[in-house]
Amino acid sequence: MESSKYQLFEIAESSRLEKESLTRELNDIKHETGVTIDLVDMLEKEYKRSRIRLTEVSRDFNKYREEDIKIAYEAAIAFQLQLTVAREKENNLKIRRNDLQVRMKNVDKQVERAETIVSQMNVALEYLSGDLNQLTRIIESAKNRQLLGLKIILAQEEERKRIAREIHDGMAQTLANVVLRTEIAHRMLVKEDISAVKDELVDLKGQVRNGLEEVRKIIFNLRPMALDDLGIVPTLRKYVQDFEDKHRIHTQFNLVGKETRIPSGLEIAIFRLVQEALSNINKHAKATFLSVELTLEPDQVQIYVVDNGIGFDVPLTEQRIAKGNNFGLLGMRERVELLEGTMVLESEKDSGTKITMLIPIGGVGENKEDN
Repeated sequence: MESSKYQLFEIAESSRLEKESLTRELNDIKHETGVTIDLVDMLEKEYKRSRIRLTEVSRDFNKYREEDIKIAYEAAIAFQLQLTVAREKENNLKIRRNDLQVRMKNVDKQVERAETIVSQMNVALEYLSGDLNQLTRIIESAKNRQLLGLKIILAQEEERKRIAREIHDGMAQTLANVVLRTEIAHRMLVKEDISAVKDELVDLKGQVRNGLEEVRKIIFNLRPMALDDLGIVPTLRKYVQDFEDKHRIHTQFNLVGKETRIPSGLEIAIFRLVQEALSNINKHAKATFLSVELTLEPDQVQIYVVDNGIGFDVPLTEQRIAKGNNFGLLGMRERVELLEGTMVLESEKDSGTKITMLIPIGGVGENKEDN
């Protein structure tokens, strides 16, 4: 596993270098495209003037000689050829630019997947190589609290790096493209090509809307604002509804017990557990229906997530979790155990899956309020 981890790290580094190379090439292509567009504009004007000149000398045989007509004709042909070549170059550059942008997105995905797997392998290696029986004593000892603090800082930095990557690859790219498309629309306005400007603005509007959705997604992934304002129940109800709308999987949310506020740390933990469970269902279960049931009791919270998907072999999956191979379920189990809770898997092939999570409330946070 250590060897595989370093191999994945090398793959990620190779992808980063490829991304840097593609970025430089893309910047060169964008610059060359801008120069070529300016050249096309200039040649269009020159070609238009040469056509007007050719018309003038062709009409007035008394004023202009045959040699003048020949010169005007050759000049018009020369500008026409240059304009054709420049337009072809502009089209080829745009195709190349679009291809590079697609390749950069694919490389970004490869880097992100490699980094995620390396991070998950680190977690698995720590558990496999460590003495779990001494884990509590190690954490509680003052001698190792600094190490625990450093791990927390590293986890925060990993999250910041992920957020920076999302902003760079999403919103930053969208804004850069908006600037470029705005420049193109401005040039079209100069040419008074109103129809083309309208089409460009419609496309620009769509890109801005997509950018706004990307920002909202980043904000929601950081922390749903409704969680602090309304609590876990309304937030889960809204999240489940949005999940159904986005993934076209019929989804149901049920609350058992009185709707009360629980410690904020526990609320965000429950939200992340449900979020991970639904993400796993969307990726692997091929389900058409799922339900989330939240039971609030005075001393514990129970979460039931049920789907009608393809299911799986529970003993085999438990072995894979123990070996650190199933990272989605492994992460969920780790979260539950850190909260001193339990997680039970029930599933059979072609018979769906049920995940039961029981988490005690006592000791998790201080404030517990009714809505």
